[in-house]
Amino acid sequence: MSVESSEQALAAENSEDQDSTAEAVSTDKGTAVSRLEEEGDVAADYLEELLDIADIDGDIDIEVRNGRTYISIVTEEESAGLESLVGRDGEVLEALQELTRLSVLSATENRSRLVLDINGYRKERAGHLQKIAEDAVATAKETGEPVSLEPMSAYERKIVHDAVADLGFVSESEGEGAGRHIVVSVD
Repeated sequence: MSVESSEQALAAENSEDQDSTAEAVSTDKGTAVSRLEEEGDVAADYLEELLDIADIDGDIDIEVRNGRTYISIVTEEESAGLESLVGRDGEVLEALQELTRLSVLSATENRSRLVLDINGYRKERAGHLQKIAEDAVATAKETGEPVSLEPMSAYERKIVHDAVADLGFVSESEGEGAGRHIVVSVD
């Protein structure tokens, strides 16, 4: 076998390896997407049954993006029923999200990181959290002292950490359980 044909054989072999690797990555992504879609279907079934039992009107939207399943319950008309599912400061929404995740775990045997939103509460809250982050950064910049924020959920802390980082400052979570909060500092 000549050197040239050996190089061609090696190139062909490498090409096949790359193709099979790309196919495996594509299959892994496809599997992940189908798993997330299944997660969304199970969650939607669970939530639909809950809405029926509670006699609350709402449409369920499922979206898969950034490696997560996002479920939204929305209604075109003002619904006190949906507002009761949000609760004060989103407490009921957080509990309902955890129950939905448990339903998915029970059905699929996979832990879920799905995010549940009701009537745009989380989107509105994200805007409010952005403002809280900006105010904390301004105070830290002005005083040079660390600024402690009120306790919040892990999801909300993530939003604040990202906002603070985008503003060029440092934040870290402190405390345990329900008292876990963010401290924003200059460095």
